[in-house]
Amino acid sequence: MPIEQPHDFEALVAQYPRAIMIATKEPRITYVNHMFHTITGYQSDEVVGKTPSVLSSGLHTPEFYREMWQSLANGERWEGLIWNRKKNGEDYPQWLSIYAMEDKGQQVYVGMFMDMGERGGADERLASLAYYDPLTELPNRSLFKEFLNARVSRRSRGDTCFAVLFVNLDFFKAVNSLHGHERGDGVLKQAASCIQSVVGKDDIVARLSGDEFAVIVELQEYDMLHELCERLIQAFRAPVIVGDRECFISASAGAAVYPVHGEIGTELLQNADRAMHMAKLAGRSCYRIYSEADDEKGRREHELSEALTVSLKTASDEFHVVYQPQYDLCSGQIVGVEALLRWQHPEFGAVSPGDFIPLAERRGQIHEITYQLVRGIMADLREAPPPLQGQYGLAINISARQITDARLGVAIGPLFDRIRELGWRPEIEITETHVMNLSDQSLEILRAFQEQGVGIAIDDFGTGYSSLAYLQNLPVQVLKIDRQFISCLGGQGGGSQIVTAILGIAEALGLEVVAEGVETQEQYQELCELRCQRGQGFLMARPQRWQQLQGMISDPYRNSTA
Repeated sequence: MPIEQPHDFEALVAQYPRAIMIATKEPRITYVNHMFHTITGYQSDEVVGKTPSVLSSGLHTPEFYREMWQSLANGERWEGLIWNRKKNGEDYPQWLSIYAMEDKGQQVYVGMFMDMGERGGADERLASLAYYDPLTELPNRSLFKEFLNARVSRRSRGDTCFAVLFVNLDFFKAVNSLHGHERGDGVLKQAASCIQSVVGKDDIVARLSGDEFAVIVELQEYDMLHELCERLIQAFRAPVIVGDRECFISASAGAAVYPVHGEIGTELLQNADRAMHMAKLAGRSCYRIYSEADDEKGRREHELSEALTVSLKTASDEFHVVYQPQYDLCSGQIVGVEALLRWQHPEFGAVSPGDFIPLAERRGQIHEITYQLVRGIMADLREAPPPLQGQYGLAINISARQITDARLGVAIGPLFDRIRELGWRPEIEITETHVMNLSDQSLEILRAFQEQGVGIAIDDFGTGYSSLAYLQNLPVQVLKIDRQFISCLGGQGGGSQIVTAILGIAEALGLEVVAEGVETQEQYQELCELRCQRGQGFLMARPQRWQQLQGMISDPYRNSTA
């Protein structure tokens, strides 16, 4: 005899792979299936007739439950993450869906749920819900936010604080580019395991997107956070083994602590993200804990970055060039000028080059900066050629990142041709810290410039870590002593000894020396006594527009010792 249809349905519900609970409007539980017992530990006769609150963990606020029941009363389906308690007292995250239906003329609520902390059912969850990352099997952004909101709702218990970490892999795009996406996926899996090995077993680790991860970390005390973040950064300094190859990556992390840095989940995650970006700005492979001061700095940088992008594309008239003369310190005669780009923004006013040049380098806009510099110089030379012919130098600053880029030659080639037509000598300046890390290809390009009569100077000399053996083989003619050493001349800071040492190195290598930032007569006098060849600074002349500079080229600097 065939089984009746209702019994077929009851058998299906009883063996359904998700827990099912049916409750009346009062509410009272009227039915639970077998999976309910598997997840919660409660037998049917232990919960039927009782209120669903028997499962409550006590971690959610009354407002949470009021909003849930209000949406159900409005005829809406409710779905979300909720923390409930098993029979053995264990709190666990549960993905719960509740909807209303008619049963024998009575309205009831049907709840279907899964244990989101049980990893054994990951495949089933992936098939039915897009809340886990299929590559790492970690919760994704959507589920992480649910976990975070649920954790914030535990505030009424007054328990220990917690932090949100935002972790980003440094230079991960290079792994994909060099080794392919398959190996990149392997690195992401290893990164997920690396993070999990550092945090606690009950902490929530998620992959938000791409190479971004987030963690909810329980803290017994605030000071634990520094130690944890340091361990996390150190863990990424070991090579990652993928297949038969070692991949070297690092990580930058930001942290925000509840409730100091935010009282809602979105604010905590956002502030942890901002702190991570400050770690990136600090040089990567480090961590930062959110602070309002850093956030304000980051906001200003972001605003400047957006403004710089717009200005470079649509408002070239905001940029102009100024020129600072370089003098022969013995005769007081001008021997060259350094061209410097200035940016006058309608909202931010005069933006310091110390702000927008490094920003352009980090954001990949340094070629556009060089283009604006060249454009301004070419316009000045067209309108008013220099009144004197001779071996005057006209120097521009370039980034080491540009040397191997074909766009650099396209940008500066016409400028150098024009400078030579005027009888002057083109020069380029590169910061010492960048010169010390140039590739063989970059050095060959610099040698080619040198053979074409282009002078090459190391800027800010003394601030890097120059190897004398390396320095000896560099295609450079000039060392520019950084202003911080010039400012110490005449004092007790050892400035004279350092300048004397640099002059000795330059003499041994056959290089000229330019002193930057000469601002007092005492500094000028001591540089002359130390037999430094050239100098520039506010004492002799401030950077100025080309038209203003014209009258000074033939007028030597008159100082009291002349």
